[in-house]
Formats: sequence, structure tokens, C-alpha cells
Amino acid sequence: MATLVRMPEVLANAAEAAIQTWLVQVGETVAIGQPLAEIETEKAVVEYRAETDGVLARVIVPEGVPVEVGVPIGVIAAVGEAEADIDALLAGEVPERAGAANPDSANPNSATPQAPTPDTASPDTATRVAAAPAGVVPVESAPGGQAPLAAATGGRQFASPLVRRIARERALDLSRVVGSGPNGRIVRRDLDNLQPAPAPVAAAATGPEPVTPVTPVASPPVSAPAASTVGVTAASAVDASGFTDVPHTGMRRAIARRLTESKSTVPHFYITADCRVERLLALRSEINATSPRKISVNDFIVKAVAVALVRVPAANVIWTETATRRFEHVDLSVAVSTETGLLTPVLRGVEGLTLTNISERVADLAGRARQGKLRQQELEGGSFAVSNLGMFGVDQFSAILNPPQSGILAVGAAKQRPVVDSGQLSVGTAMTVTLSADHRVVDGAVAAEWMAQFVACIENPLSIII
Repeated sequence: MATLVRMPEVLANAAEAAIQTWLVQVGETVAIGQPLAEIETEKAVVEYRAETDGVLARVIVPEGVPVEVGVPIGVIAAVGEAEADIDALLAGEVPERAGAANPDSANPNSATPQAPTPDTASPDTATRVAAAPAGVVPVESAPGGQAPLAAATGGRQFASPLVRRIARERALDLSRVVGSGPNGRIVRRDLDNLQPAPAPVAAAATGPEPVTPVTPVASPPVSAPAASTVGVTAASAVDASGFTDVPHTGMRRAIARRLTESKSTVPHFYITADCRVERLLALRSEINATSPRKISVNDFIVKAVAVALVRVPAANVIWTETATRRFEHVDLSVAVSTETGLLTPVLRGVEGLTLTNISERVADLAGRARQGKLRQQELEGGSFAVSNLGMFGVDQFSAILNPPQSGILAVGAAKQRPVVDSGQLSVGTAMTVTLSADHRVVDGAVAAEWMAQFVACIENPLSIII
């Protein structure tokens, strides 16, 4: 029996996504769990796996066309299933937006889509179309959110959600880009050498008549300057007001929504401790003197967090609506700062990894996070997270939990400071850490016990590598 494949909600609260690459061709056999397609959202590229056996009978949504979550994107049929059965399944299911995308994407030389008319367009769309240069359809008003070329070219451009977001953030003009992807689709690498579109500059007056500057409505009247004076543009008037509005990206909205939900619905509490790190720094220097791969302080911290969770399993938990879920393995999220916001890829089975393994995997996840190439499973799960701002010189901070995780450790910088040893004042190197915990599943005593074990691991680093 034929089965519809729908665009999945590959990341939490994602409303739109695009097929970056179909990994199976029409007519090829598909097995459950086999990678079917790579799906691109504003956050990452996610590998989507088939949920049923059969043959890929139809591709409804081609590569590069953004569609809403839940829209049919393909059909998996049984071997030998009749075309009439597949047509019956599709009847009334395929939305006009997805169905209409096929001809244009298959033929990159198809005609440029017509801009919405004021009679049919929304007020916002009509305004954007009216303000656009002649023959150009604004990106937002193009069908499916695609970026067409100027009408004079007779062509049409396709761009993925990630490319469109980067173009908006960098003020790039996609009409100047020749896509190197399938059917001329613009991919991320095409933007690497593209410079932002130059801001319009008012031309100097050449006639004998003076040029009257354009001023904001609220500004007092300004007398006309001499004939050689350049007129004041609207852009410079905005700059003179002292601020610039940067539109929110989808990723920034998702971060804001998740953190607001966390802070308002999860009962946080905090525990702070100071760790002496002289022995850790000395051991790290010895290891790096002979190791082919350099180990960072953060690698020691991640390993110490995992060992402490093994020693205090009551802290390796999350809250669910029906039970407290305890984990047998330690899966940790590591906060990675990217150009567009914070991502927290998950490192699996940290309790069984060496420092070298941790260093390699963290570097790999961080690199692909900044390139927008993380997979779905790399952003899901975990019970605990590490956020390290020590490299920025931050002494101490408190982090917000990433639900459903029940703990996050905020790590400050290791600095020399006054310490007391056996009643004597001296100079030592210490690091301040703050644990944020979900009080629904982690009690104060459990958090304190976990913190004591973590401090012991940091101050006796040989214990976590033996």
C-alpha cells in the first residue's frame, strides 16, 4: 500500500523546511531507517530517514523548494503497486504550492512568476511589490519564498531557507548570484564571496537650482544648501537617530521562545563553587607536550561533568509529565556560539570517551554547527549541558536550562586570585562554576553532592583519566 511521506518537523517548532538533497531516486528501493533526504531548516541540515519499506514512487517536492511542515513531499509504494492507486492517494492531498513547484524547478528556464497584484496581495505584499524596482519580484513575495531573477533575464532563482536567512542578515542581493546547485539553485557556498549591495547614494546637484534635503517628518525645517551640497538620504536620517533595527531571524525567535519558556515554567535554582585548577593546568601541559592533539581545559570540564554524573546518578535525570527519567549513559550538550545564535549539539556516551575523543568530537560538532550542517539526532536528547565563557574572561555567570535537560553548568575563567592554604594566604589559580538545576527532579542535596564530585574531579584530574 502506498504511503505519503510528509515534511517532518525535523527541529522543535520549525514551521518550514526545504529538501536540500534527495538521497534516493524515483524507482529505487527504500528500507526502514534508510536515509531518504537531507532537509534544510534555518538552524541545520537534517538527515531524514524512511519510516516504511517500499519503492520511492513519486517526488512531490523537488530540491530547494521550501514548504510547510506536514506537506506531502513524496510517495513510497509497494513493489508493483499500480499508478492509479498512487494517484488516488494523492488526490486532494498535494497542496497547490508544492504541486506547482515541480514544473518550475524541473525547468530552470521557465517564465518568471508574476508579482501579486494589489487586488490579490496582502497589504504588506502589495507594499513590497510597489516599492520594488521594475521587473523584480521581492524575495518575500515570490511563490514559496524563492528569490527570482529580474524579469529581463527570463530566469528564476531558487534559494534554500538557510541561504535566504544569510542573505537577509548580510544585506546580500540574491539577484546578482548565479546558483551552483541543482537547476541553478543558490547554495551557501555561492554567498561566500558575495559583497553586500551598495547603499544608495544621493547624486550631487549639477544644476543652478539648490537641492532641498529630505528630512524626517519630526525634524525642524532645514534651509536649502548650496548647489554643490549632496542631499541627505533617508538612510542617513535613520542613522542620525542613533539606532538600527535588525530584523529577527527564525533562529533568534526560536531561541527567544525556548528560553522564555524555560525561565517561566522550569523552577531554576543555583549552586556556585570555586575549583582550584593548578594541578589540572599542569597535567594538561604534560599531556599536550606529547599528544598529537591538543587538549583544552573545556575537554577536562566536559569529562569531569560526565564522571560526576556517573558518581551521582540521581542528577542524570529529566522531568517528564508522568515520571522522572533516569539515564544509563551520559549525553551532554555543549553550547556553541554561531553567527546566528546559540546551538547545543549533544555529545553521546561521554562517560566512555577519552580526553582525545572528547576533543575531536567537540571540535567536529562545533565546526558543523557554525556551518549549519548538524543532523537532527545531534541536536536532540541529553540530560545536562556545559556553557563555558571562560575564554572571554568572564568570572562567573548563571545559565538558563535547555528543556527538557535538568542541569547546565556555567563555567568562568581560570584566574589567579587570593586563596587560603592551611591558614596561610597565598596566590592560587581558581575557576568559578555555577550549576543551574531543575528543582522538579533535582533536589538541593543532590545538586550539592554532584557539585562536590565535580570539584573533586577538577582538583584531582588524574582520577578522571585513569
